[in-house]
Amino acid sequence: MVLNRLVEMSSFAGERAIQWISNAVESTLFAENFDISEQTPYEVVVKGGLMTLRYYPPLKQSEIEIGAETMPVATITHPVPILLVPPLAADPLNFDLLPNRSLVRFLLAKGFKVYLVDFGSPKARHADYNLADYAARMLPDALAALRAHHGDREISLLGYCMGGLFALVYQGWAVDPNIRNIVTIASPIDSRAVGMAGWMVEAMEIPTRLIRRLTPFRIDKISAQRLMMPGWAASALFKLTNPTGVVQGYADLLMNLWDREYLVENRTVAKWFNDMHAYPGGIVKDFLVRVGLDNALSKGKIDLGEKAVSNFGAINCPYLAIAGKTDQIVTLDSARKVMDVVPSADKQFAEAPGGHAGVFAGSKAPRTTWTIAADWLALRSAA
Repeated sequence: MVLNRLVEMSSFAGERAIQWISNAVESTLFAENFDISEQTPYEVVVKGGLMTLRYYPPLKQSEIEIGAETMPVATITHPVPILLVPPLAADPLNFDLLPNRSLVRFLLAKGFKVYLVDFGSPKARHADYNLADYAARMLPDALAALRAHHGDREISLLGYCMGGLFALVYQGWAVDPNIRNIVTIASPIDSRAVGMAGWMVEAMEIPTRLIRRLTPFRIDKISAQRLMMPGWAASALFKLTNPTGVVQGYADLLMNLWDREYLVENRTVAKWFNDMHAYPGGIVKDFLVRVGLDNALSKGKIDLGEKAVSNFGAINCPYLAIAGKTDQIVTLDSARKVMDVVPSADKQFAEAPGGHAGVFAGSKAPRTTWTIAADWLALRSAA
């Protein structure tokens, strides 16, 4: 019996070793075999320059799997559509990450009409693109295309991280009477409270004032080409915010490389963090100076250039802000500051479990962040 057990164990170990090697080779040579992101069908409504507007038709199934649970698909739809607004560096795939962990599918199952604006992957020729280009040009273009496609004017905006800022900056600039609701998830407002970056900004405050007073040097005078941040750098900076988690992630991957199901999910999620897009130099300038050093968002007003200003004090539509309890990039204090500068009579701040990525698309997000947002929107999306 002992001998038989040893033989069985050796055979089992051998099979796992073969699977480990096979998966390692295949995932290196044919990475696309392990990518199951963006499986939800969509139509391209409009494509203009970097911006693309997607429309996700209603689900054909009567129920879908979300996480480990089966979720019924609503037969009645809410009249007010939702426009999903992603951040810049992260690919929009994080809204449709895995078939059973897709915010797009979740919202469709909840009876919402879902659109998504894709800001594309900036190249060197887009180096001058700044906050105004995204929040006061491309986002309005997407809204106009959505309204033409949907046939009605009222829209809810749901943005993640910088996408949430774009939504707020747009509304503070346009004061669009047909923005029915705004939801932001992990969107930074107070740059002094943004984790380690906030400490750095605070430490630079006095030197910055002296430089401005005593020298002609200005960051916003530097060529946007020089400040453009490539995608690999954005990815590296994101990972540096949680180096322990990155090391643990690689260790877990090595231990489970034999498990194809685990590997498919791991490699799909990793694509979010590994294949980030570049930041144009113009947006880097705006976030270094206006958002960072000047901390303009926390004061409720930000200059967009050419005499254009976004005033958060003008935002009066229903507003929900959600933040991650353990987010080290956009801390609770940084996100909560928006409650002081947006005067909407109907506004709410909610905390949900997870860090910067987990609060938005982690395994707990469907039962926490997504449910909070969907339930809140459902009450405010009637005809």
